[in-house]
Amino acid sequence: MGVPLGAALAACGGTGPTQTGAGGDPGAGATAGGGGANSATYWYLSTQPQEGVRTRTIERHNKANANGTITGTTFQNDAFKTKIKTAIGAGQAPTLIWGWGGGTLRSYVQAGQVDDLTDWFEQNPAVKDKLFPSSFGAATIDGKIYAMPCETLQPIVLYYDKRAFDKIGAQPPQTWGDILDLVPKFNAKGIAPFSLGGQSRWTNMMWLEFLFDRIGGPEVFQAVFDGEKDAWSNPVAIQALGEMQKLIKADGFVKGFSSITADSNADQALLYTGKAAMMLHGGWTYGSMKADGGDFVSGGNLGYMNFPPVDGGKGDPGNTVGNPGQYISISSKATPEQKEIAKKFFAGALIDDTAVKEWVGTGAVPIIKGADKEFANSEDKDFLGFVYNIAVNAKTFGQSWDQALSPTAAEVLLDNIAKLFQLSISPEEFATNMNAVIGK
Repeated sequence: MGVPLGAALAACGGTGPTQTGAGGDPGAGATAGGGGANSATYWYLSTQPQEGVRTRTIERHNKANANGTITGTTFQNDAFKTKIKTAIGAGQAPTLIWGWGGGTLRSYVQAGQVDDLTDWFEQNPAVKDKLFPSSFGAATIDGKIYAMPCETLQPIVLYYDKRAFDKIGAQPPQTWGDILDLVPKFNAKGIAPFSLGGQSRWTNMMWLEFLFDRIGGPEVFQAVFDGEKDAWSNPVAIQALGEMQKLIKADGFVKGFSSITADSNADQALLYTGKAAMMLHGGWTYGSMKADGGDFVSGGNLGYMNFPPVDGGKGDPGNTVGNPGQYISISSKATPEQKEIAKKFFAGALIDDTAVKEWVGTGAVPIIKGADKEFANSEDKDFLGFVYNIAVNAKTFGQSWDQALSPTAAEVLLDNIAKLFQLSISPEEFATNMNAVIGK
């Protein structure tokens, strides 16, 4: 297949698990996945404002389908990944399996745990035609569609605090070299150059995804994805890993970043409270910074840009990584009645006009074609237009590595990324460790 398109880890946080929607005991009950014959179950991520949109979408479905309702349960990001894996393995998955596509979805498909939706999309062309074509990349395994793309386009964005740049009399970085040059200037003013929730590990990964792309183009990770022997030892990969450690050794990140979690949104707080100058993070964080950061966003203090090029790099600076959609599969263990409820949800409330308006209202770009017509009336129209243009114009919208790879390889990846950022392994050791799990 081509360069993997798909999903990065989506927004984190919240206090789950909690229930919403129709009553019932999620994960238990008369049928696999919980609920009775007239009730389906749905697990998804907590954190506002995204959680609120998901909850209200369920409520709209339930109001219109009293004889086929959905019970929702929310979890924090890391807890969700553990719970959903355990539930699916035990044959007790929810009817609707929210996720990120890619390698994890492939593992579900290989184990026969999710339904093939290819024929359903062929029978419902109006549903498929509403969605951006690029969103189907991470939903497609061996030419067949196993998940419903939904929600929003979420490229990874380089955010910055305009006030911090004013304090040092500098402009936002136009190259990787500029980033390295800015580090000592911010540190001299007592401002951390970059915020980072490094304990979450996947936040570190976003840096490597961009460096690999900007230095060598998407072909570098594509070789890993395709299972090529020793692909992590590509000289470009070693160079990118070395550049990453150069930034870390220069005190490019906030002190103690390895103990900061993204689930708590503490990394975002460091940016909007002026303690850090910049942050590389998902497009979804705009909405939470707007909600939690006082007048940081409304006062015009937040700046944003695509990741800059690396001097001499081969990668197209218009490329991005992140999430061109979220994904919902249907458990193969669900009853026929539950599966029909799920499909009504896919064709209805999940992608209706209200959902489009609500996602735009959170400062996000829905994956629905023509959603940009809603931007004009939004106070976030500038950010929405920025995200829309990146997502639509990128020659490559790369899938998050830990989602493109198998769950086994992804865990080894995240573990080694943490060690790389803690400077406990070298780029060459990282490559050796990762080469051992290529194709596994």
